[in-house]
Amino acid sequence: MTKGKRVCLGAFAGAHGVRGDAKIKSFTAAPEDVAAYGPVTTEDGRRFSLTVIRVMKPGIVLARAPEIATREDAAALSGTLFYVDRAKLPETEEDEFYLEDLVGLSVFTMEGAPAGRVAAIHNFGAGDILELANVPDRKKSILIPFTKESVPEIDLEGGRLTVDAAFLEEGEGQPEDEEPA
Repeated sequence: MTKGKRVCLGAFAGAHGVRGDAKIKSFTAAPEDVAAYGPVTTEDGRRFSLTVIRVMKPGIVLARAPEIATREDAAALSGTLFYVDRAKLPETEEDEFYLEDLVGLSVFTMEGAPAGRVAAIHNFGAGDILELANVPDRKKSILIPFTKESVPEIDLEGGRLTVDAAFLEEGEGQPEDEEPA
């Protein structure tokens, strides 16, 4: 299930100082872990060997990489996401998982009816939200909160998760025969 997957660990957030140090927005639980799993790779294939200098504030670290030689190099990377192979991350405990592991899972209601697949996971500040695609009778993807109430069961080995059908009705997509308001 995890073979070949990459996990986004952070994003470059600008330059700091004159030597090419970079500010990094870390998406890891402990911000300094953004450099703990070996070299990271950007979407366009560039590779960086990060060394965290210090945590600047919650979620932001100052880092150095030999591949970033100047302040201008660091500034040019601003907004660039970087990834590490999922296989390099620590194994999870029972009933734990990385959010990236959920992307692509088939979705079923508690009654066993197909309900699409997990297309993405978002967090706009109020908690994690699942984006479900290919939901029957829906033209568009829908968003549901990622809570124990809305998603009572996750079966990574089986490649599926179960949702409470009531949350599918509350989702943001529109049934095919309705126009958006």
